[in-house]
Parts: sequence; C-alpha cells; structure tokens
Amino acid sequence: MQRKRKVPLRKCLGCNEMKPKRELIRIVRSPEGKVDIDKVGKAPGRGCYICPDLTCLEAAIKAKRVENVLEAPVDEDVFNRLRTQLSHE
Repeated sequence: MQRKRKVPLRKCLGCNEMKPKRELIRIVRSPEGKVDIDKVGKAPGRGCYICPDLTCLEAAIKAKRVENVLEAPVDEDVFNRLRTQLSHE
C-alpha cells in the first residue's frame, strides 16, 4: 500500500489563498540582496509566492506586499518580466 505524500502549501500574496507550491510562482531575494524570479523553486534566500494570474500580481504590487515580505525594494524590471510571463501563459 502506497502512502499519500503531503503536498506543501503556500499562500499567494495577491489573493491570500493557500495553494500547492508547484502551482505558484516564487519570487526570491538572494543572500546578496538581489530580487529575481525563481524558476525552479529551490533558489537560496527569502521567497514569496504569487498565483500565475495577472490580477493576483497586480494586487500584490499595489499593496506593496512583495517588498514587505522580501524586506527589500523590488526593481520594476522583475514585475515587468512577470507580467510578460503571465500574459503569454
């Protein structure tokens, strides 16, 4: 008999819903202080999660939740790359 694996859940900064970690996009602040999009979800540093939905991203940007969680200013380039990535999906 196989055991069921526990699915790790994370909270989206835009809609505040708990969702499986694999369904979300991770934004990470590296130990050097650089903020970037984490493609594999395993980059070292402090991270936060956003749904792959443009409305969640815009809500998180408007409320400055990403900057507050990462405790660092986020360059507009990171948000622009996220917007283009989400609009192509």
